Amino acid sequence: MHIDPQERNYIVITIALVVIFATAILVSAFAYDIQVPVPYAEVNPNEVATPGISPWGDPLDERVRELAPNKYEAYILAQTWAFLPNRITIPKGSTITFYVTSKDVQHGFIIADTNINMMVIPGQVSTLTATFDKAGEYHFVCNEYCGVGHQTMFGTIIVEE
Repeated sequence: MHIDPQERNYIVITIALVVIFATAILVSAFAYDIQVPVPYAEVNPNEVATPGISPWGDPLDERVRELAPNKYEAYILAQTWAFLPNRITIPKGSTITFYVTSKDVQHGFIIADTNINMMVIPGQVSTLTATFDKAGEYHFVCNEYCGVGHQTMFGTIIVEE
């Protein structure tokens, strides 16, 4: 089988680019600790906000729990059109695991200046972990259009010195 030299060059260049791009993605994934969010658990979206049944039904001030020094977990409920809680305060250097679910429609959850970005689907618990080494404010927003009041879905993580 004869392949024109110019066509062969394009094939070689294309394969080389695919290999380069795949290598760049793999190196970036390990260098920046990219985590792929997977459903952590399943919950009943009709009962998820019920007190006593799930942590998302607890009072807002009890949804962020300190497990050990500088180790936290946060149970965030996405609902039309708010995150509950929408304000979290932790000390600098803390590692926090986010457990996020929705009780109504599909939402998104992205924290600026971190690698946290996940889909929030009713009936599923999405989870990712981040360490906050810089003091300041980190804003999180819904990045999936969820209806008329979508623009009001935001919150803040305050990292104190």
